[in-house]
Amino acid sequence: MRSAAIIREARLRAGLTQAELAERTGRERSVIARWEQGVVAPSVDTLLTLIEACGFDLPLELIPSQPVDNERLRKNLLLSPERRVQRALRGREKASG
Repeated sequence: MRSAAIIREARLRAGLTQAELAERTGRERSVIARWEQGVVAPSVDTLLTLIEACGFDLPLELIPSQPVDNERLRKNLLLSPERRVQRALRGREKASG
């Protein structure tokens, strides 16, 4: 999720206008608008400050990434979209088990 969407969602959930969020954070309303539009992105520290000003916490956690299986992706691209959906649904059924 992009920072623009996170800022907008936090602000709306808090029931704040852009002007109110700007006032709480000491920023200009136009800067809040630019961040929400994705014109520019705030630093991580600023993003966390904005989220806090909305009354939320955004925990950041490092998790190991899964390596991409390029061969499997290549084989899946050869399948029809319907077949790919069927395989995905079967995989979900097995996982929920």
